[in-house]
Amino acid sequence: MSELVVTATADGGVRFRVRVSPQSQRTAIGDVHGGALKVALRAAPEKGKANAELIKVLAKSLGTSKSDVRLTSGLSSRLKTVHVLGISTAELHKRLGH
Repeated sequence: MSELVVTATADGGVRFRVRVSPQSQRTAIGDVHGGALKVALRAAPEKGKANAELIKVLAKSLGTSKSDVRLTSGLSSRLKTVHVLGISTAELHKRLGH
């Protein structure tokens, strides 16, 4: 396991990488590997279903609204960049337990 690479943003948020595994048996946030947070998703990677589920599970885990969680790159890739508004790097690590 490695450390999650997080970048603070000018708008008071954070940016980090996520590696998703769509069509998993259950939705769960996993460990960090290669600086990216691993997230298993039950949803299929079609018509934005997996991306919507990723936003939902991250918002719930971080205690933020879904509108505060944005995918900034990797919309059709397993490796994505996520931007979360209104949360610090320390708070992100605390809430994810990483």
